[in-house]
Amino acid sequence: MKFARCLGGLFFSATILLSSSSVSAQDRIKIATGLGMAKPRVAISDFAPRSDAAKPHASLFTQVVRDDLQFSGILEVPSSSFYPPQAPSVPPELKPAAWIDPPTNANFLGFGNLSESASEVAIEAWLYDVRNPSSQAVVGKVYRGAPTDLQVRKFAHQFADEIISKLSGGLPGVAGTQIAFVSSRGGSKEIWIMDYDGSNQRPLTSLKSISLTPRWSPDASRIAFTCFRPSNGVTSAQICMFSMDTGKLVSFPAFRGTNITPAWSPDGTQIIFSSSMQGNPELYLADLNGGRPKRLTQANGASMSPSWNPKTGQTVAFVSDRGGTPQLYLMNSDGTSTTKLDLPDKGYVIDPAWAPNGQLLAFSWRRPNDNYDIYVMDAASQQLVELTRDQGRNERPSWAPDGRHLVFESTRGGTRQIWTMLADGSQPRQLTTSGHNESPNWSPK
Repeated sequence: MKFARCLGGLFFSATILLSSSSVSAQDRIKIATGLGMAKPRVAISDFAPRSDAAKPHASLFTQVVRDDLQFSGILEVPSSSFYPPQAPSVPPELKPAAWIDPPTNANFLGFGNLSESASEVAIEAWLYDVRNPSSQAVVGKVYRGAPTDLQVRKFAHQFADEIISKLSGGLPGVAGTQIAFVSSRGGSKEIWIMDYDGSNQRPLTSLKSISLTPRWSPDASRIAFTCFRPSNGVTSAQICMFSMDTGKLVSFPAFRGTNITPAWSPDGTQIIFSSSMQGNPELYLADLNGGRPKRLTQANGASMSPSWNPKTGQTVAFVSDRGGTPQLYLMNSDGTSTTKLDLPDKGYVIDPAWAPNGQLLAFSWRRPNDNYDIYVMDAASQQLVELTRDQGRNERPSWAPDGRHLVFESTRGGTRQIWTMLADGSQPRQLTTSGHNESPNWSPK
């Protein structure tokens, strides 16, 4: 665990560095997200199949772990073409020198084996510090479950997250998380979910209508979203609620007018949403079940797209056109002390999203004579970093719970699809391809 302690020290140093006014905006983002730290090299050898029947799942497990670690942004996974010819399947077979030497140059090695029968898959998985081979395994796990691709993928995600947690001083991995999004591939816009890497895409709702802006609750048990449903003979935009526990919609009251863009409080007990129930579209605060709505904003213009600071619970970012064009505002969670965040250029600002650390704010901004692109702002210094540029229309950013990744929608490929990237704009990855897909939201765990 020497390297994990080293990373912890780097994080402390980075925190001090972040307070320095001499640090560039790009460096601030890298430091605040943990992407500016040194990256240990983690080799993942081919997991050994104990029978011919186990070969496909051994290969799948190996590749998913490698992909997860490579996409973490904080580890470096050397190419398997650099690996020595003999890979260990159990700890007594480990020969550390072969993995330390060039060209592998590994700091850590993950390895193991996979057995399979008609009813069960069993995976033994280890991570060792090859530069300190006399120490105990950094990670040692046995996974047992159904011999299906879905289960093997789940075990691979769990092993990857264990490695990331150990080597980052306890920071979470995202391999086991999910992304909610809107897809029209079935004919109408429904809420779908998928694994963080785009696998296992499936619909949640079948309302045969229009669903928009899904938002996970902090405990990931519910998804609030905008839906169009009838009330008193009139079909209008309302807030709908889906329970992940029951797989069904949860009752939520319908209000007059247009009701859109829900956002959860950090403790999951309240929801802020935009509503025209009293005429002008304003932000309202209600309890978990939609009770006792309280108006928070009062302005000559529409207020919408709230995002509650998950770290402090005290600040809400939102969009309002009270000044003529949609711009970014901050207010206290009780609606007081509203201030406008002045950007260095005009244009339209939409879709604010707080990072888990409560320091960074992502949003989509269309500057004059330009397209919509994703930006990240350090809220304290108001320094900006542009993450996308000249690649279609990029909107709806949402942070992963590790604070190192963003998911967003983009038309860079011609159609509107879901993409992820690291929080510094690197490693863009397309997750959806079928139909039109939009409004992604990353689960909190």
